[in-house]
Amino acid sequence: QVQLVDSGGGSAQAGGSLRLSCAASGYSFSTSRNCMGWFRQAPGKEREGIARIRFNGDTSYTNSVKGRFTISKDNAKNTLYLQMTNLEPEDTAMYYCAASRVTLCTWSNAADFPYWGQGTQVSVSS
Repeated sequence: QVQLVDSGGGSAQAGGSLRLSCAASGYSFSTSRNCMGWFRQAPGKEREGIARIRFNGDTSYTNSVKGRFTISKDNAKNTLYLQMTNLEPEDTAMYYCAASRVTLCTWSNAADFPYWGQGTQVSVSS
């Protein structure tokens, strides 16, 4: 059984930084076909994918976070990270990690991800 536990959210001022973590069990980061992503949902808005990392470490980001956020993983710890820098009030949202068994998963297709964390809230003030 796959379980994902998100943590690390909180409050920050614009320009600040936060690091989110996602601890996985029942799912190996180093297995080929496995792929991980971060999504977020702001109040009144649809959920959006923002980043993904494939089993070989290849990463991709949506334009709104490119250059500010970094997705990474520690295969030995089975933990996914999202380092967020230069935060903006528009980054305020509930953030979710997600896991896929689609090798070429994309952050633009939530259907690739059957496993989800419970979410962690990020609030950025101006």
